[in-house]
Amino acid sequence: MLATTARVTRDLDRAEECTQDAYAQALVVWARDGVPARPGAWLTRVARNRALDEIRRQAAFRRRLPLLITEGDNPGDDRLRLIFTCCHPALSREAQVALTARLVCGLSTYEVARAFLVPESTMAARLTRAKKKIATARIPYRTPDPDEMGARLDSVLEVVHLLFTTGHTAPAGPALIRDDLTASAIHLARTLHRLMPRVAAVTALLALLLVTDARSAARVGPGGLVLLPDQDRSLWNHAQIAEGVALLTDALRREPPTRFAVEAAIAAVHAEAPSWERTDWAEIIGLYDVLLRLTAGSPVVALNRAVAVGFRDGPQAGLDALAPLTAEPALATYAYLAAARAGFLRRLGRRTEAAAAYDEALTLTDNEVERDFLHVRRRNL
Repeated sequence: MLATTARVTRDLDRAEECTQDAYAQALVVWARDGVPARPGAWLTRVARNRALDEIRRQAAFRRRLPLLITEGDNPGDDRLRLIFTCCHPALSREAQVALTARLVCGLSTYEVARAFLVPESTMAARLTRAKKKIATARIPYRTPDPDEMGARLDSVLEVVHLLFTTGHTAPAGPALIRDDLTASAIHLARTLHRLMPRVAAVTALLALLLVTDARSAARVGPGGLVLLPDQDRSLWNHAQIAEGVALLTDALRREPPTRFAVEAAIAAVHAEAPSWERTDWAEIIGLYDVLLRLTAGSPVVALNRAVAVGFRDGPQAGLDALAPLTAEPALATYAYLAAARAGFLRRLGRRTEAAAAYDEALTLTDNEVERDFLHVRRRNL
């Protein structure tokens, strides 16, 4: 809706207002007349008409607004066009990703802030500055020419990955997985792959999303969250895993491995292991070592590597690997660090310390499925 309306308004703030007005009108009209057969089309039409009315009333003012659409622009995926607009080189890398996640992917400011590990107020200010920059820089609303795509591609891929990870484990709410977000991310990754089938980074990202998403059906059971060691692997989508592995193989043949290729390789090692006990942890740790170099020592990657060390060498080794990360500012509000420590402490029989770590993880977790899981682990101590 937002992407379609932006083509009419030529202004992102006004497009947001028109889409919000459409939802407000739906609350009244649908309650009276019933939900239409095609709710999405109804909402989009109302938002577009609202935008046209606004433009007619403010024609003189509209002429002074920055042009956000290039006349004669070819039709295509509006969301992809909006992603490339938000990922213009005039914006900082963080602003590109945050703005696209907010406007294109529909994430709340809170969800975007959680993904960046910053306070919500900081993210709100960053988004406001980014939208103003688009207006003042007169950034056109279009998919760039092929020779212009390279300068924006890294940010676009990061946005699609952020959209998927936010849907794969929702930051808050009653559901662990938001299928709407994961499906949108996979759709966008496939669209990019059709546009740039020979770009290894694009191929690797699509591979990563497919292999990771293939395990979704087994992640929640009748008792709630099911961690990887306990998942029923017969529920995994093995055709999707095979497609992802084939794409990854193709990507690795063409260029040196990118961050997404290494992450896809880690996911593939898990997906192709016949059982949890037969997981090749040495290979996984080696891949995390490569990923640490590619991500300039990302604290989140270091955390995942420490967990893998714990599974290969035992809980004390894992706890030792986690120890340096407890002083890392970027992980101060990251619930998975406390949860990982709690798990290793529990396996070592250090119940009092484990209970404190579970309590810390609970204060940092807003997803209800994850909270229920942590509560059960805490009680079982």
